[in-house]
Amino acid sequence: MIGRCGARYLAAFPRPTRKLVMDKVVVSAAEAVSEIVSGSSLAVGGFGLCGVPSVLIEALHHGGVTDLEVVSNNCGVDEWGLGILLRDKRIRRMVSSYVGENKEFERQFLAGELEVELTPQGTLAEKLRAGGAGIPAFFTATGVGTQIADGGVPWRHAPDGSIALSSPAKETREMDWHGRKLTFVLEHAITTDFALVRAWKGDRHGNLVFRQSARNFNPLAAMAGRCTIAEVEHLVEPGEIDADAVHLPGIYVQRVVPMTPQQAADKHIERRTVQPKTNPAAGGSTSWH
Repeated sequence: MIGRCGARYLAAFPRPTRKLVMDKVVVSAAEAVSEIVSGSSLAVGGFGLCGVPSVLIEALHHGGVTDLEVVSNNCGVDEWGLGILLRDKRIRRMVSSYVGENKEFERQFLAGELEVELTPQGTLAEKLRAGGAGIPAFFTATGVGTQIADGGVPWRHAPDGSIALSSPAKETREMDWHGRKLTFVLEHAITTDFALVRAWKGDRHGNLVFRQSARNFNPLAAMAGRCTIAEVEHLVEPGEIDADAVHLPGIYVQRVVPMTPQQAADKHIERRTVQPKTNPAAGGSTSWH
């Protein structure tokens, strides 16, 4: 069966007589996210405020969709990134590993307005990668002997503060590992309807390059989405990215949105830390700025 992205692609680019057209660039973020409907599941790249596909998130927010299930390392901050969707109660469920910088997230979770599945960070990364690699499940030692494996992690609270829904127990199995018999827990892969990611550079075929720490969860989220949309700071022509420099091949990407220089420069810092500055006039003493 051809999915929505595939149907749209075939309609836009019918079978040619000589060569296949692979230009995945769309003119605007609004057009790129136009097929995301209420109730969709999303994998979203980023770590803290680094590598967040903020332009696509803003376009999605303007589109008015709601009842979303979002898989992302965290949920932005109160007024930026996924935080703007959360603020307006567009997100029904979050699968995350860290949620400590968003007060509204805490409030909604404790008030029973948001369902949250907390997942160990490395496990979350591997669940996304496995989904993109066609691996339905895997065993890991992470979480064995805790509520992650035994069940009981609160997923949703009732309005009175009691636990309305908690995580189920997971399958465990003993296996030989480096000459010892150890216990491992079964974790299922994650796939989503759509994925939103941000890249430093991308070409019209969807091949992407991420810059330094902005790489983080972006390639993994892109792999897990059935329809992946990438906003790119620098759009180049096919062949301008050396094959050995590609971090994510275009087979995982269905749409590419070029960003304006202003959009690319809009990078937020979660916690600004500065170094002491030497003051020569004071004999080498330091002052903080």
